[in-house]
Amino acid sequence: MTIADLGEKCKGAFRSVPRDLLIFGVIILASSASFGLGFLAGRDAGQGSDALRTVSLAASSTGAIVASKGGTKYYLPWCPGVDRIADANKVWFATPTDAAKAGYAPATNCKGL
Repeated sequence: MTIADLGEKCKGAFRSVPRDLLIFGVIILASSASFGLGFLAGRDAGQGSDALRTVSLAASSTGAIVASKGGTKYYLPWCPGVDRIADANKVWFATPTDAAKAGYAPATNCKGL
């Protein structure tokens, strides 16, 4: 069997399949491929979390832990929620251990803590 014969056989097979079914198949394949690529991209993006954790620990060891006077959680300076703490209400700690000793718990929405 030659490549030309194989090509003709494939064309014959596609001619016998209804056009709507072929379009449906292409849509399913395209959506599956895009989902798979998005999943892989998201998984690869998550690999940077170790680097973020390293930076976070380095920042926290230099005195970059912040909490609110009236709050119960402590944060790294770039975490969500820190910008809502007024400067007058910010309490700074050298380490997460110091913040915990003062009665604060790590914020759950702050990666790296």
